[in-house]
Amino acid sequence: MIKIYVSRFNSETDTEPHLECYEIEQTPNMKVLDALQAINEKYEADISFQSSCRAGQCGSCGILFNGNGALACQKEIKNGAIIEPLNFPVVKDLIVDKSSIEAKVKELELSLQCNHTSDELDTSISKEDSKETKKVRSCIECYSCYSTCPVVNIATAEFGGPYLMRYIRKFETDSRDNYDRLKEAIDEGLYNCTSCGKCLAVCPKNINTFGDAIEKMRAIAVANGSGPLPEHVGFKENILETGRSIKTDNPSFIEEVENYTGSKIAFFTGCMVDYKFSETGHKLVKILKENGIDIDVPEGQVCCGSPLLRTGQTDIVQNLVDINKEVFKDYDTIITICSGCGATLKNNHPEFGSKLNVMDISEFLVDKIDTSKLKPVDMKVTYHDPCHLGRGQGIKDQPREIIEMIPSVEFEEMLYPCQCCGAGGGIKSGRPEIAMDLSKSKAKMIKDTGADAVITICPFCKLNLRDGLDAMDCGNIESLHILELLDKAYE
Repeated sequence: MIKIYVSRFNSETDTEPHLECYEIEQTPNMKVLDALQAINEKYEADISFQSSCRAGQCGSCGILFNGNGALACQKEIKNGAIIEPLNFPVVKDLIVDKSSIEAKVKELELSLQCNHTSDELDTSISKEDSKETKKVRSCIECYSCYSTCPVVNIATAEFGGPYLMRYIRKFETDSRDNYDRLKEAIDEGLYNCTSCGKCLAVCPKNINTFGDAIEKMRAIAVANGSGPLPEHVGFKENILETGRSIKTDNPSFIEEVENYTGSKIAFFTGCMVDYKFSETGHKLVKILKENGIDIDVPEGQVCCGSPLLRTGQTDIVQNLVDINKEVFKDYDTIITICSGCGATLKNNHPEFGSKLNVMDISEFLVDKIDTSKLKPVDMKVTYHDPCHLGRGQGIKDQPREIIEMIPSVEFEEMLYPCQCCGAGGGIKSGRPEIAMDLSKSKAKMIKDTGADAVITICPFCKLNLRDGLDAMDCGNIESLHILELLDKAYE
C-alpha cells in the first residue's frame, strides 16, 4: 500500500486548494493517472482531472508531481507523491484555467506572419532553417516547462517562460515569417532565463528550450547589436585581456600552487576558483594528497567559455576551446570543482572539436576517499544541487554519498534541493533582482531544515546562496563548497 497526496479544490466549498491523503494498493508500472482513477474508485473521491490519449501525445493530463511538471499518463506513481495542478488558476482539483497563456499566444501573434498571398508564398524553407525549427517544434502544450520554471513561479520579474520562448524561436527560425521575433523575445524576457535546464528535464518531448531557443536567440541578438545586457559585456572584455571572465588584483591560484607533479590528472580551475576562491583550490590539492593523489595545475588554461555561451557572445569561444584543448591534451583525466565549467567542458566543448575526459570532483573522489582518516564534524547540513551538475551532468548521488561518509555529520534534504538558486545564465550580474528572489526562496528551504550549513559544488551557487541567506537574516548558516566541508574532517 502507498500513500498519495492530492490537491483538492472546489470553488463552492473551498477558499483555497488543500492536500488530502489517500492510501491505495500499488500495481506494477502504475502511473499517476492510474492512481487517480484507483483513488476515485476506492474512495468515491470524485477527483477532477483531464486525460485523453494516455500515450503522452496530447498533453492534456499535465500536472505537478512533487513540484515538477509531468504527464499523469507517463509519470510512475511513488509512495508519498504529491499531485497538484499546474501553476494556473484552479477550476477544480487538478483542472486549471489556461486562458492567460492562450491569450498571450494570441497577443504575440504566434502564427506565421507574412505579407504574401497564398499564391505568392514560397512554402519551402532552407534545409538549415528546417533543422533548427525542428528542434523546437514537437511541443504538445502540456505546460510542464512553464509551470516548473523557477523564474516564472518565484521571481518578481516579467518572463514569458520557456513555453513562449520556444514558441517565438519556432517562428524566428522560419525564413517565411517577417515579424520581428527577436524584439518579441527580448520584450518577453530573453535575458531573464537562468539556463537551469529544468524545462528540458520535465519536457516529455525533450525540447532543449534554453539551449536551442533562448541561447540561440541571445547569440543572434549579440550579432545584430541588440544584446547582450551591458553587465555581460565585461565578461568578454576580461577574457580578451586576461583569459578570465572576472578581474582580480591578487595572485591567482595557478600562480600560488605547484603546477607540475608529473601526474596524468589535471585540475581545470575555472575563473572563480583561480581569481576569487583560491582557498577552495588549495583545499582540493590538500584533500587529494590526503588520499594519495597528486594533480597537475597546468599554466595557460583559460575560461571554459560558459559565461559567453550563456549570454550569446560566442565569437571567441572556439579560440578558448582550442587553447584549453592544447593545454590538457596529454592528461588522462581533468577534474573540475565548478559545475558550470564541468558542464561546459562535457557538453559544449565537443561541439567545438574538443572531447576531454572531464570529471566533477564528487564523481572522481567518491570511491577514493580513505574514510579512516576522516575526523568527526559535528554539524547538520543540507545539500543544494547546482543546475549544471545535477541536470547538466547527471550527478546527484555522489555528493550526498561523500557528505554521509563524514563522521558525525547529520544530513537532511531541503524541500526542493534541485531548484535553481538563480546564479546562472548571466542572471547574477545582469538581473540581480531575479538572482536574489530565487536565492531567498532557497534560503527559506535551507533554514527550514535547521542546518548549520548548505553544501554545494559550484562557486557561483555558493556565492548566491550566501547572499540569499544574508537577505533572510540567516547569517549563522554557512554556505560551503563540499571541499570546505571535507577539509573540516581532515583538520
